Amino acid sequence: MLNKRHLPSITALQCFEAVTRHLSFTRAAEELNLTQSAVSKQVAQLEELLQHLLFRRVRRRLQLTPAGDLYLVEVRKILTQVEMSTHTLRSYGGETEVLRVSTPSTFGARWLVPRLKGWRLRHPHIHLDLCNEQQADDLLQGRSDLAFYFGQGARPGTECLKLFGEELVAVCAPSSLPEMPYTDPTQLTELVLLQNASRPQAWHEWFENQGYRTDHSYHGPRFDTFYMCIRAAQVGCGVALLPRFLVEEELADGKLVVAWPYSMPSPDAYYLAYPEHSAGVPKVQAFVAWIMAQLNDPQTL
Repeated sequence: MLNKRHLPSITALQCFEAVTRHLSFTRAAEELNLTQSAVSKQVAQLEELLQHLLFRRVRRRLQLTPAGDLYLVEVRKILTQVEMSTHTLRSYGGETEVLRVSTPSTFGARWLVPRLKGWRLRHPHIHLDLCNEQQADDLLQGRSDLAFYFGQGARPGTECLKLFGEELVAVCAPSSLPEMPYTDPTQLTELVLLQNASRPQAWHEWFENQGYRTDHSYHGPRFDTFYMCIRAAQVGCGVALLPRFLVEEELADGKLVVAWPYSMPSPDAYYLAYPEHSAGVPKVQAFVAWIMAQLNDPQTL
């Protein structure tokens, strides 16, 4: 059952997961087309490996133990990933390469996705596998080939291409503004200040950079992504402080308006990074060259 790294087999994990759904070794065995004793043996070996009981019987009924409940969460992630990877390889075939790219969600949707048609036309045999965000070590652990991120400077062990900075601008729905124009930026606090989790100090700095202070900088609903902030501003929930390049379309068609004429430059920037050891990989080189072609003045750090 165990390999040299003392890891459980996929069969053992499948047996465990099936038993958790049915709370029955017999029904799990029927689903997996195995004998009841085979399923029971797989789970017993798994418990021996983990040094934890995964199930217990209470009044003749099978129940997950706390350890089993904790393990189940991770096992389902693993089985889902194996299934997705298998489907991916089947669909792409042997003549295509896969390039895994991670990106902040709104940046990906607003800046990267509109440009993907051009990539597909130029590189039909390199399929992009886009995922939302990334862990700090995803690149070095091989979970992503390239990663877009927002921050300051290069990351250890990676090559970084500086794409562009950002300017934050206060925007809201036209109906949110009063008939009489504001004469002071702190008057925006009469509206709801929409907060973004990735820029927690943004409103405070936006007011301070203009020489103003207010006790309301941190008051308002907090959103995990810029996309949610954009939608909230559009439907009149308040005023949002957003990167201008993410809302150019809404500003152009009048769905959003600038609530106060001041744009705050950020000290951070958007980067594209990839592991140093991947610099010579053709598919990585192709993607980097394609991204550079989308920009006026990329800088390599």
